[in-house]
Amino acid sequence: MAQDAIALLEADHQRVEGLFRDFRSAGGDAAARLHLAQIICMELTLHSMVEEELFYPALARATGDEQLVERARKEHQHLKELIARVPNADNLDGAVEAVCRNALVHIEAERRDIFPKAKACGMELATLGGRIQGRRAEVATNVQEA
Repeated sequence: MAQDAIALLEADHQRVEGLFRDFRSAGGDAAARLHLAQIICMELTLHSMVEEELFYPALARATGDEQLVERARKEHQHLKELIARVPNADNLDGAVEAVCRNALVHIEAERRDIFPKAKACGMELATLGGRIQGRRAEVATNVQEA
């Protein structure tokens, strides 16, 4: 049975929050820090993709609140710009910290504004969760084949 869409997205949030903690506690191990930075960027990119392709359009249809969705998309766009700087950053810590700060603000906005609205409007969260899981599996297969 598919997990509810909000539970899946919240699990992403918790995973990324843990990765940020791991990054901060990696100390002077440059290779481990770089690896964690790459995982953080990949996780956030995948999360943003499924939200933009599946969750946000369903939210907009269910609530009619285009402004809420547009605000979230703008936050994603800013986060994508910050993520794009990480691979070539002279200061990896600073680049990841900028991603972290912006991601955590966005996560809090989703928890405070978006998820409660999605629950209250009667969205088919289980069905949407299945679609999100399917899209992730598709992306994972494409990445493995590349």
